[in-house]
Amino acid sequence: MADSLKLACPHCLAMNRVLDERLGHAPRCGKCRNALFTGAPLDLTADNFEALVMRSELPVVVDFWASWCGPCKMMAPVFARTAGELEPRLRFAKLDTEAQTALAGRFGIRSIPTLIVFREGREIARRSGAMQGPQLKQWLESLV
Repeated sequence: MADSLKLACPHCLAMNRVLDERLGHAPRCGKCRNALFTGAPLDLTADNFEALVMRSELPVVVDFWASWCGPCKMMAPVFARTAGELEPRLRFAKLDTEAQTALAGRFGIRSIPTLIVFREGREIARRSGAMQGPQLKQWLESLV
């Protein structure tokens, strides 16, 4: 049997199983028919975090940030550009630590920006502080 990954639809949160070789072919949700990948970071909330991050078999890079944080603002376009380059090998998401304080606390976020890479619901890597595009891409590619 071919290898596949389970991941949630960013639109309806339905779980989908996608063959590895089909990840790069614009897969669509079996329930709502929307694209499973948007080419941009997803916004995480308490309502969608479990489905999009914890139940996903695809690695997810989460940017913990806040609107008042200068380095977060500086890194936002770099993160978005990297999402466009590395998706669908990785899923990219952003979590506003001011709006989602419980989730930020759950992961012990003490400084921002902090990036955490999750695989199958487990944290596999963490990095705090802003990064430039090549540095971010190199770090992420070393993990997948």
